Amino acid sequence: MGFPLPGEVGERAREILAGRLAPAPARDAATVVLLRDDPLEVYLLRRKATMAFAAGAYVFPGGSVDPRDADHSVAWAGPSPAEWGEVFRAGESTARGLVCAAVRETFEESGVLLAGPGRDTVVTDTTGPDWEADRLALIARSLSFAEFLDRRGLVLRSDLLKAWAHWITPAVEPRRFDTRFFVAALPPGQRTRDVGGEASGVAWMRPGDALAAVRAKTAHMLPPTFRTLAEMAAFESAGDVLACPRTITTVLPEVAEVDGRMVLMIPETIPETIPETISGTVPETIPDAGRTGE
Repeated sequence: MGFPLPGEVGERAREILAGRLAPAPARDAATVVLLRDDPLEVYLLRRKATMAFAAGAYVFPGGSVDPRDADHSVAWAGPSPAEWGEVFRAGESTARGLVCAAVRETFEESGVLLAGPGRDTVVTDTTGPDWEADRLALIARSLSFAEFLDRRGLVLRSDLLKAWAHWITPAVEPRRFDTRFFVAALPPGQRTRDVGGEASGVAWMRPGDALAAVRAKTAHMLPPTFRTLAEMAAFESAGDVLACPRTITTVLPEVAEVDGRMVLMIPETIPETIPETISGTVPETIPDAGRTGE
């Protein structure tokens, strides 16, 4: 299936396809599909319209890997970086950074922390001024994730994450990411909160409702988000998602010229799965999504 690449984007695609322009390098990144039950819902953030990448789009919490995320001093419980490397077909250092980035970014963007005092426990409350000060310090990079965990006597719980997908931003994009997708259930006792930052709003939504908003052109999503939500819509509970066998296959949309037009080809996609509205203009908002993380 091909999505039209009009105007300057199409010209850039043509230059890259002809070998006259080198694609930007893709930065390692991680994103987490946060789930809660009764009914099954996913946590979505709407990126500010001023953002350089995916402006106005609904996304999952996530971001680029900080070089310090690969620090061996990060307290760790659960599957090892080497085991995660096997899952994602990545080196141990890269895998360590991805898992740490997934947990760190989730805390930074939702207030949810997948860590605990021990390998069988998880924190139940991350609210309060002291937690907020640490969250802001992590965002400012004045505090590393390893320092944050050590200060609070916590260990990262990699067993609370499940590998879900691997998408690489198309070569035509000037900002590119090599993103691994994880899923995780909201820990008991914790609650998300609208922490602002890169998001202009947040919402818990049923996957089917979010998909319907995109089809109705009242929401904007990139293909990886839409595809992932379509997959989540097939499950009844977070437990079902986490128990589902999953093989990670890398998805890299490619640019191509079809009948004289530049298009973006997304592998293994049937026409109904991802509507053309994903690459259109940014709509106002998902109806009734609000700004609540409660």
